[in-house]
Amino acid sequence: MIALVGWAGALCMVVASFLMPSMLGFYLAILGLSLLTGQAYEQRNWNLIFLNIASIIGFSTSLLRLLA
Repeated sequence: MIALVGWAGALCMVVASFLMPSMLGFYLAILGLSLLTGQAYEQRNWNLIFLNIASIIGFSTSLLRLLA
């Protein structure tokens, strides 16, 4: 199940890279990183967990600026 969630997260990130200037791109990036964080946690990859959380914060900040 975790592997499937990881693949879904990777797919979201691939699609987000083509839609990044739009709100949908940011939403997909946040969703994809959230799903990939679960996979990284299962494998205890703390560096990836930190990187994903930092990226989620960055994309969220950019999305909030876009909405304002």
